[in-house]
Amino acid sequence: MTVERRSFLLGLPAAWAAIAWTTACTAGEPPGELVIAAGEHGGFYFDFATLLAARLGELRARPLETEGSRQNLELLGTGGAQVALALADSAHAADPALELRALGRVYENYLQLVVRADDPARRAADLAGRTVSLGARGSGAALSGERMLAALDLRGVRVEHHRLEDAAAALARGRVDAVLWSGGVPTPKLDELPGIRLLPLAELVPALRRAHGSLYEQVQVPVGVYGADREVPTIGVANLLVCRAALPDAVAGAITRALVARAAELVPEQALGTQYLDVRSLIGTARLPLHPGAAAAYRDLHG
Repeated sequence: MTVERRSFLLGLPAAWAAIAWTTACTAGEPPGELVIAAGEHGGFYFDFATLLAARLGELRARPLETEGSRQNLELLGTGGAQVALALADSAHAADPALELRALGRVYENYLQLVVRADDPARRAADLAGRTVSLGARGSGAALSGERMLAALDLRGVRVEHHRLEDAAAALARGRVDAVLWSGGVPTPKLDELPGIRLLPLAELVPALRRAHGSLYEQVQVPVGVYGADREVPTIGVANLLVCRAALPDAVAGAITRALVARAAELVPEQALGTQYLDVRSLIGTARLPLHPGAAAAYRDLHG
């Protein structure tokens, strides 16, 4: 593909507002806004969805604050959202009747098991008999956390479910011993806490892969994040932008073109230098099929 053709394709105003939201969704009711089910304020999901919505041009879109992956998938099912962010493990655990399709793999999520700096725990196994927040009930962290505890076979752990802001406050005040969060690094709400550190989780990757397939991989939290003087090996899970198969091809294609053309503009400031949307890995959707409109856009853009 020539540079001129690629520039022309990417310059179309959100593919003519995705052919006027695919002719007002085949001449039915006016489609209104495209809703992107995101996540909690202060997390990478919501910031990413806000940036994406602002760059879809005439295809009017807005982010919706939610508890995370599992609630996002429920919203796709009820029609409360047309596009959603979801962890790959949550997407694969979803009801097949949803007919989920991927628009792209947008970045890597980091499982972050946070304790106070003066806590005696050095490994996740040291939390036996203690209190751990596994994220909000509708979050992907809750599912990943349940699988993590099963892999550890920990006994007597008291599990609570809190949104990030409440979990951070509970950790600071000693009401919980650890907080599991799934998101970008650093996460500002955690970075604001004085005296915290991450427990390494990478040792659980083999057990998680045996039980659930290749959705989990080892990643390194960089030196300096939350004041660490060395890298912390933890668990990475692909984060996907998903929709249902029924989303019009023109809409899926317009969103995909924005992901490619605006990749450098879709990284929240909090994560610059630690992770980014990589155009080369957009189609690595962890075995979730691409939406036909997205697949066609990738073929066009990459010749």
